[in-house]
Amino acid sequence: MGATKKDTDRHLGRRGLLIGGAAAALGTAALARDELARLWGRLPGPRTPRVEGAVDFRGALWTAASSGNFRWAQRPDDYRIDRVIIHVTQGSYQSAVRVFKDPSHQAAAHYIVRKDGRITQMIRELDVAFHAGNRSYNERSVGIEHEGFVDRPQDLTDAMYAASARLTAGICARYGIPVDRRHVIGHVEVPGTDHTDPGPHWDWKRYMKLVREAKRDADHSKAEL
Repeated sequence: MGATKKDTDRHLGRRGLLIGGAAAALGTAALARDELARLWGRLPGPRTPRVEGAVDFRGALWTAASSGNFRWAQRPDDYRIDRVIIHVTQGSYQSAVRVFKDPSHQAAAHYIVRKDGRITQMIRELDVAFHAGNRSYNERSVGIEHEGFVDRPQDLTDAMYAASARLTAGICARYGIPVDRRHVIGHVEVPGTDHTDPGPHWDWKRYMKLVREAKRDADHSKAEL
């Protein structure tokens, strides 16, 4: 699942203010500067008018995550989007929704894909979700959770692969992201993470083939319009 309370990209909190104040009081210029830079990354960005319930992927169900689990932004104007990060929830769909709605969790992904292929969006792609455990990767990526457990290959269903591939293909098309393993990565590949998802049973060869096919079909449909 998305990063836990160790995530380095969260909203500015009381503890952060205390730490920053302590650093300044100590008169340690370098420490204070580093702390201020870290806290700056947690501040919310511009919040342009949004249509309530709007989704970025047609057919997705909208269920809002807590604002404590993401940062308002205006991507790709303020941050370029050049990655899709694949996660596995390590739990049920219902448990993932529950924790993403919990502000104390301080982590959430943009999307959840269920075993039956249904897709829920919880954070707009405009905004920075706290899902990767790495501030830079949070700012530049869209995170997709998949219902199930990394040690249960039966959780990775045909419907899930197909729906997720269409979702990733759409994201890649919107932001000009190359469909390759440098730009579509697993949570385990994010620098500094201690997560192992999507795990050894995730079939990358199959998945990337499906993403390429879905993007090709979408490109053909556009060309025929």
